[in-house]
Parts: sequence; structure tokens; C-alpha cells
Amino acid sequence: MEAFIAELKQSGTAEYLPGEPLSKHTTWKIGGPADLLILPRNRAELIATVKLLHKHGLGWNNLGRGSNMLVSDKGIRGVVIKPSGDLDYVRFEGTTAIAGASYSFIKLSVMAGREGLTGLEFAGGIPGTVGGAVYMNAGALGSDVSRIFKYADIVLETGELVRFESEDMRFSYRHSILHEIKGAVVEAAFELQKGERMEIASAMASNKERRIRTQPLQQPSAGSVFRNPPDDYAARLIQEAELKGFSIGGAQVSEQHANFIVNTGQATARDVLALMSHIQSTVEERFGVRLVPEVLVVGER
Repeated sequence: MEAFIAELKQSGTAEYLPGEPLSKHTTWKIGGPADLLILPRNRAELIATVKLLHKHGLGWNNLGRGSNMLVSDKGIRGVVIKPSGDLDYVRFEGTTAIAGASYSFIKLSVMAGREGLTGLEFAGGIPGTVGGAVYMNAGALGSDVSRIFKYADIVLETGELVRFESEDMRFSYRHSILHEIKGAVVEAAFELQKGERMEIASAMASNKERRIRTQPLQQPSAGSVFRNPPDDYAARLIQEAELKGFSIGGAQVSEQHANFIVNTGQATARDVLALMSHIQSTVEERFGVRLVPEVLVVGER
């Protein structure tokens, strides 16, 4: 690691922060330090960073907005890459929306609507980046990334830049090929359709009103914690198990949405994991269903 940092500093490849607390970079406001957080500001810096890591035989973890991730209290050993700067962009070419990895997925849905393009309305409440949305095949309201995905430019662990078309991505429920191979999204394109601006705006306003009414948007959370079982909803099962409001330490099952765990102020990753385990065992005992986590749990245990 020391040789890598020395070369990174000498080359000026990208900004980096040693020992950075990842609680500053996750929507749960939870997480210990990364040994080294690297913030590539553009495509060239991202590729150069990955090539340098490969040269030194070092692994790395991806981080977007940290909206679907629980980082352990001990943090992440090694390198974490968080794209920033000039990778926060969007442009439109006809009905295709092309966005950088660090662009807000919510903002992308808003900008598409302003262009009179439909297909991204479901993304209006997904608080992550474009890169994270592709990684997770993010979805809501009966739709997901796979339905509009056109291609993504991805840096592989060797530093090679490869374009992945839709058929290459192995999309399934909250899954993509990026769960199977090491890679970082640089840019992604989504194929949309022409629509009526007023209808799109109305649908998005309705979705926003529903989120405000049903989700704990004013408290730190990571969105939905568990995947929906086939033909059912995790939130329904948790609510029927009478777990709304149940807490362990600073982690609490939201009173508004049972599939959200909120940080009431001083929650640790240990609190959240204990609460998740309690939810799983209670729901399984009551209904015979084992809930599967949707959030990614990363870091040293």
C-alpha cells in the first residue's frame, strides 16, 4: 500500500483521503474508516487509478452515494473508489439519456421528464448514483434499470475500458454482472420514449407525494433493507410481525415504512445488523419466510 500511495501522490493521478470515515459517505451515516478513499474526478483519472491499483496488486471497493450499503464499524481495509467531479453529468441524444457514474439517479429522472422523455419515472425516489443504480439493477414501482438500459462503459480491474450492452449485464432482481466481476461504471446510457411533459410531471409529483407520506425521508436510512419475497412484500411481513418501531441501540424499524431501518442518532453497524437478524428470525418464525437483505454489507467484521 505504501508504494502505491507514493506513486499515486507523485503522479497526481487522483485526490485521495487516508483513513476517511465512511459515515460521511453513506446515507445511513454509519461506517468506520477506509484505509484509503480515492476520488477520481473524471474518466481518465478513474482508469488511471484502477490501472495503478492493478499494477500494485491491490483490490478495491466501489462507493457511490452509499445509499444501499452498510459499512461495518471497523471500516474497510484497503482502497475505496468514489467517482466524483466531472463524472457528474448528463446529456441527451434523441431519446437516449447518457449520464456519468456519479450523477444522481433521482436528478436523471427529473431531467428526463423535462426533456419530455418517459421511462425513468420509477427512479424518482431512488437516492443513489447512476453507477450504483446499474450495479444493483435498481428498481421501484414495478420497473427497474434493466427495462431501459442501453449500455454502460465499465472499467475492469485491469484498467481496460469495456462497453457492456444490455445482453451482457445478466440483469435480474437487484443483480447485475457487476456482482460477479470487478468493475466500475464510468458512464451509462438509457433508452427512453417520447412522452407528454405534463403527464410525466404529474406521475412524478404523485410518486413524490406518496414517498413523503410513506417513507422516513427526514431520517438517515438506506432505503429498503430486504428484498420482496415472490408475490409478497417485505414491508407487509415486517408490519404484520408487529415490528414497526422496534429498536436495537440507535437502529429502529421505521414507524412509516416497515422495510426501512432508520438511524435515530447514534446507530452503529452492529445495531443495524442485530436488528436485521431479529427481523429475519421473527418473520421466519411467524410466516415461514426468510427475508433476504437487499442492502450490501461491507467492511471488516
